[in-house]
Amino acid sequence: MFKEYDQYDATGLAELVRSQQVSASELLEEAISRSERVNGKLNFLVRPMYDIAREHARHTPYGPFAGVPILLKDLAANYAGVPMMMGSRFFRDSIPAQDSEYVKRLKASGLNIFGKSATPELGITPSTEPELTGPVRNPWNPTHSPGGSSGGASAAVASGVIPMASASDGGGSIRIPASCCGLFGIKPSRGRVPSGPEGGEGWFGFIAEHVVSRSVRDSAIMLDALQGEYPAQLLRLPPPSGSYAEALQKAPRKLKIAFSTDPCLGLVLDPELKQCVLKTAKDLEALGHTVEEVGLPIDRDEFIYNYSILIAAEINATIREGEILLGKKASASDFELRTWGLKNMGEAFNAGDITLALWYMQKFSRNWMTYFEPYDVLLTSTLGTPPVVVGGLSPGLVDSLLLKALDKLPIGNIAKRRDFVIKAAERVYNYCSQTMPANVTGQPSMSVPLHFSTSGLPLGMMFTARFGDETTLFSLAGQLEKAHPWAQKRPLIWAGE
Repeated sequence: MFKEYDQYDATGLAELVRSQQVSASELLEEAISRSERVNGKLNFLVRPMYDIAREHARHTPYGPFAGVPILLKDLAANYAGVPMMMGSRFFRDSIPAQDSEYVKRLKASGLNIFGKSATPELGITPSTEPELTGPVRNPWNPTHSPGGSSGGASAAVASGVIPMASASDGGGSIRIPASCCGLFGIKPSRGRVPSGPEGGEGWFGFIAEHVVSRSVRDSAIMLDALQGEYPAQLLRLPPPSGSYAEALQKAPRKLKIAFSTDPCLGLVLDPELKQCVLKTAKDLEALGHTVEEVGLPIDRDEFIYNYSILIAAEINATIREGEILLGKKASASDFELRTWGLKNMGEAFNAGDITLALWYMQKFSRNWMTYFEPYDVLLTSTLGTPPVVVGGLSPGLVDSLLLKALDKLPIGNIAKRRDFVIKAAERVYNYCSQTMPANVTGQPSMSVPLHFSTSGLPLGMMFTARFGDETTLFSLAGQLEKAHPWAQKRPLIWAGE
């Protein structure tokens, strides 16, 4: 046992390996031991890769995270030769032929991948409860969800198994579980972290890959290692003027920060979260920043309708591509009800419908970014409510009967009814009400673990900066981490002694 493991973040553990105070094998066995100790309670690990990791640990480690163990999110991140189930019965035997560029860069940074973490089916829900492997639970309170879609990753980090884990974000899937589990999580700007070389730009470019972590510096150093173009990169951003790690060493300049307690895509913002936003605004003012309350320039119904069209089209295309790759026909029994319902919705919309939805989102992005151009950062809550209970977002009896009926009926006219689409998505959008605009605009956005609910559950605050300006977010996050340290707070279920 390496009892001091808890005292270090990933950067600190790597320093111990480089100075030969501990070996990569010792770190790996500690992570495996911790995973075995708490996974039965939390259910975050869906595929152990212990033998692969043990072989890797025998070689001389290198890179900023030399020898540090990590879990890989079982979605989008291809690891050659290892199945990627994506939380789905249909894809459980899908085996990538080559590493994605993201995985190559994780490996190049010195990280040792020893398993895969759970995700909801195809990453479509903000709660990680796949029928294939069962629900993941929150270490702070196992009756509650750790969020999604990077819920398995966040549960593993929050419970002390590892200091950092692979994650991705197409509608809040880094920031949502970071908020639920008391972690730091930043979604980089679109194109900052390379995608591919296989597959398209996920969810029309809404998806960005990075990590969730306990410390801000791990996230910053990881983004330094992940960012940068390569020959197959479609969208290329200018590199930052300095490293993100350096940004943490400098206090941010006096920032002009907008804040809002609008419910955004929800019907109402939880009163407890509203008070947390107001308190955070006062704290920022005390740190020397200028704060100003604003409304959010968004048409809730139009955004939900058009976003839903695009995601339904994406899910339909994913299943169709899977049929080609796996050489088998998909059926309703291969998928969860909600996933198959989205697939059917995707078939109901034609090319013109999808193009109009994409045009709407492009227009929304221009208006949103123009509105917030006078501000350096926008502050909101990360979520619309505190973390939900396990099963809290699952389809109810009426919803399930409707989804089953839709598979038997001509769905075209029903799916195109705006009121039907908005009503069907209401619970999900009321929960993750704040995160999706930054996925559509491509802006960098982070959840910072600054508060707790009266029931003891973490409540993250979300900060969104101008496109391409992760530097400002990291500098601000470093300042907040010093003012309100969170890394040593321990949840109910903790893997250490």
